[in-house]
Amino acid sequence: QVQLVESGGGLVQAGGSLRVSCAASGSISSSNAMGWYRQAPGKQRELVAAITSGGTTNYGDSVKGRFTISTDSAKNAVYLQMNSLKPEDTAVYYCDLKWETIVRKFDYWGQGIQVTVSS
Repeated sequence: QVQLVESGGGLVQAGGSLRVSCAASGSISSSNAMGWYRQAPGKQRELVAAITSGGTTNYGDSVKGRFTISTDSAKNAVYLQMNSLKPEDTAVYYCDLKWETIVRKFDYWGQGIQVTVSS
């Protein structure tokens, strides 16, 4: 059973910084992709950032240049450093871990963590 546990969310003023973390446990493929998605009230869930086990990163357009994703493969952890935060970054942030084999795709989600940016 794979579990993802997020931490580090909270309330921050606009222009500030916050770092959220996600630790994965269980039987996990060493070849995987981890990422962060977010969902604001009344909006669809969107990609914030993702990173593969090979180090390839992908960012949503709205966070490029402000957010940085990184991993610690030894800890099966992924981090999201968020700088220059804006009120529109307010959302529930979800950690995602996925990989696939020839016969099956695996996709696991954390429970979500609230990030609130005040103006």
